Amino acid sequence: MHPVIALIGRPNVGKSTLFNFLTKSRDALVADYPGLTRDRKYGICERYNKPFVLIDTGGIVDEQDEIEVGMQSQTDYAIDEADFVLHLVDARDGLMPEDYAIVNMLRKRNIEFVLVVNKIDGVDADIAAGDFHQIGAPKLYPIAARQGRGIESMIKDLFSGLPELSVEPEDEDAQDATTRIAIIGRPNAGKSTLINALIKEDRLVTSSVPGTTRDSVRIPFEFNKHQFTLIDTAGVRRKSKVREAVEKYSIVQTLDAISSAHVVICMVDVIEGIADQDSTLLEIALREGRAIVLALNKIDKASQDDYHMLNYSLETKYQYLSYVEKIKISAEKKIGLKKLMNAVIAANKSASVDLSTSEANQLLEQAVEANVPPSVKGRRIKLRYTHQGGSHPPTFVLYGSQTSKLPKSYIRYLENFFRNKLKLVGTPIRFLLRTPENPYAGKYNTLTPRQQRKRERMMSFHKRK
Repeated sequence: MHPVIALIGRPNVGKSTLFNFLTKSRDALVADYPGLTRDRKYGICERYNKPFVLIDTGGIVDEQDEIEVGMQSQTDYAIDEADFVLHLVDARDGLMPEDYAIVNMLRKRNIEFVLVVNKIDGVDADIAAGDFHQIGAPKLYPIAARQGRGIESMIKDLFSGLPELSVEPEDEDAQDATTRIAIIGRPNAGKSTLINALIKEDRLVTSSVPGTTRDSVRIPFEFNKHQFTLIDTAGVRRKSKVREAVEKYSIVQTLDAISSAHVVICMVDVIEGIADQDSTLLEIALREGRAIVLALNKIDKASQDDYHMLNYSLETKYQYLSYVEKIKISAEKKIGLKKLMNAVIAANKSASVDLSTSEANQLLEQAVEANVPPSVKGRRIKLRYTHQGGSHPPTFVLYGSQTSKLPKSYIRYLENFFRNKLKLVGTPIRFLLRTPENPYAGKYNTLTPRQQRKRERMMSFHKRK
């Protein structure tokens, strides 16, 4: 069992900066902005052949609103889980009454802690730490988390009394078996509430205030003997409403989460309906080739009129999502969660389908027999054979003559034919079109006419050579 260390302190004292330095990552958002971190975030570190678990937490404050009460509960969970606590203070601010309050809280709960005086960059370490000796902490370490100054000696001293632990190699098969689920949507759609309901724990801060979540948080989760990693993301608003730089970084993390996920759950507020921003997120997920499940949330509060408006939108404007499963849920009341996870499992299974070349060619032959490709300028487009080129999403490489002139309508026909025959749900399908004249072509309609002419000139040049 690895030791567990929790980072606590006032807002903006450098906890997330230290977390990123020790985990050698950029998982935690960092900015000169108090209260940026709200949920607790876990990371695995290794120093001197001694692995340990690090927990980043939100800032502790005296006067607490709805969000800060949730942040405090997350910090309490982290303290209870930790073997010992690093209490960070700011050398530039000096000793603050809030620092005393945190120390008194730790002593009342008999929590083992050390004092870490951060932001000593540019000043003498002994002078910067002078005021903090009066706290009477068992140990005091002056550091500069942004520069890495003093951190290695602190970790070495903290772990000097612990036995060496053999570092087991990571099980790649176990990692591959884990399905990553990114939960996306507009602010206040219920994403964090859904994760708390699935893991049956108040793991994430939730409130009625839009934009409560700022970081992307990854949480291991098991359902019906399937291993998942749930990725909570910040709600994405219209660009015109995004004014804070912090929110822009949150959006970047949301887009990264979509890119790294196997399946995307798009949370839609039934009462608000599907907005343009939901459409943008869905288009990004489809462009990345991600399997999608629509979670229609807050059904316990929706009226029949809300359902009619939503169904009208899905049948008209969002008809392209006809193959995506739409699950009605209430994250707050824990309604429909099993059905939602079964839909996620089905979508991931569809996205990872693996066909042999003979099976793919049989499907193509059936599709061509049922609907022959059209003619272009009197010449029939011929699709000769295909093979699968990848999964997540299922990708098929089509070979034939004049494939670059294949209409979009026929490509959609092939997608629907393959999807129906293979009984795929929730996942897009891609076709790469290849011809003897253009063997390096990418997916359908990726080249503009100008790019096509340039490529033809290059091929002609190489033929002359």
